[in-house]
Amino acid sequence: MAENPNGANGEGAPQAGGQEPPRVALLTQYVKDLSFENPRAPLGLQQGQPRPEIQIQVDVRAAQLGDGQFEVVIELNADAKSGENQVFLVELAYGGLFALANIPPDTVQQLLLIQCPTLLFPFARRVIADATRDGGFMPLIIDPIDFTALFRRKMQMAQEAEQA
Repeated sequence: MAENPNGANGEGAPQAGGQEPPRVALLTQYVKDLSFENPRAPLGLQQGQPRPEIQIQVDVRAAQLGDGQFEVVIELNADAKSGENQVFLVELAYGGLFALANIPPDTVQQLLLIQCPTLLFPFARRVIADATRDGGFMPLIIDPIDFTALFRRKMQMAQEAEQA
């Protein structure tokens, strides 16, 4: 069997020098919690209703479950209001179980809070779209999220809290 130019064969064998290549595997993904509230149904579903203002909040958390296994959860909350009236509220915690191997310790947190949620996000967005559509509204398609910027804000807030 021929070797790849990077020193590993096609089956993930050790690279030249005996080092194993870094590996990230998504073992499973799942809806951990889903809530949809439609308090004004059926009145809020009638034609001619003004378009609601929608506020979306995003958070990501990660926890180690075992040796090299981590749960990453994206929390998405979409709150739609028309004036003071609640139109709908959808809350989703969407998780994934990841196996990490040969990842440098100083990059694990970034990997878990940036790359892992980036892999999960399209599936979480679909769950939100389906829930709002099934609730009688146009599907809510959430714009792509910059998880790098979210990570940086989180780290900056942690530094500021540490200094205070």
